[in-house]
Amino acid sequence: MNNVELKNKVYSVANDILKKRTYISHVDILIGIGVLSVEDYENWRFGRIPYLEKVCKINLSKLTLIRKELKAYGQKKNMKPSWTAYNKWGSKGKKIPLQFSKSGVSSIEEAYATHFVLVTRE
Repeated sequence: MNNVELKNKVYSVANDILKKRTYISHVDILIGIGVLSVEDYENWRFGRIPYLEKVCKINLSKLTLIRKELKAYGQKKNMKPSWTAYNKWGSKGKKIPLQFSKSGVSSIEEAYATHFVLVTRE
């Protein structure tokens, strides 16, 4: 998939998600595009996979493009960015944060954990 096709796919998946609910996450886009399986996502959430990028079926430059395009989409739709904690499922007591990227760089982690929320006007 080339970059133009990928951008179009991000926008298409994002539009489909907004027909069902008022926010979009990077994970939703990755699953919707088909680069992340629900099974791999769940294994990551349970801590069986060290970082999410490891199981994405696309290279890092394409993952970066997806992140940038989702952010651009959110800005075009006047959506509010909202950081969301991703903690390991199934662990009692202490919350164990999950890692999205191999590097663990905070700006990348924050970008992945940011959801985009429709702002309602009254």
